Amino acid sequence: MSEYRAVILTTNQLEAIGLRELLRNVFDIDAYIGDKFFFKSLNVNNEPSFFFIDQSTFVGNLSFFLPRKAKTVVLNKEDIDEMNTLRTSACENELIDMLSRLLRTGKKEENTSTALSSREIEVLRLIASGHINKEIAQELNISVNTVLTHRKNLTAKLGIKSVSGLSFYAMMNGIV
Repeated sequence: MSEYRAVILTTNQLEAIGLRELLRNVFDIDAYIGDKFFFKSLNVNNEPSFFFIDQSTFVGNLSFFLPRKAKTVVLNKEDIDEMNTLRTSACENELIDMLSRLLRTGKKEENTSTALSSREIEVLRLIASGHINKEIAQELNISVNTVLTHRKNLTAKLGIKSVSGLSFYAMMNGIV
């Protein structure tokens, strides 16, 4: 086995077993499936190289995963390009390609040209908190058209079109 170790934390055992076998057989990574006692038994000096987790595990343990977001891969049904995600609905060859890319770089490279302005971050925080455009405009004392412009800029910079994707991005980056 390689020097890399991975832990898989998901409620979907079939998904976990398949991912473990891919990591072991294709990438020669020492991968194991964690259980509900994982956080109690974690040795900080011997922490895994990668965490493969489902969304509920991520959301339920934000304080643990946010500082480790560079080595955290969220198992997801859809692509969210700006984050370390693995689209579990992909075919085997696509999964291998995605894993190869994630493991080769350790994390997706940050694009400095997509830096968000402070106002865009405020708008994103309110979007992720469930506010609609009119509420965001009232909260920030700006027009609805300005909110729409900020949303358009967020979509262009991040490549994320859905509210759930923007919310997930905000969580991954500690905005909410």
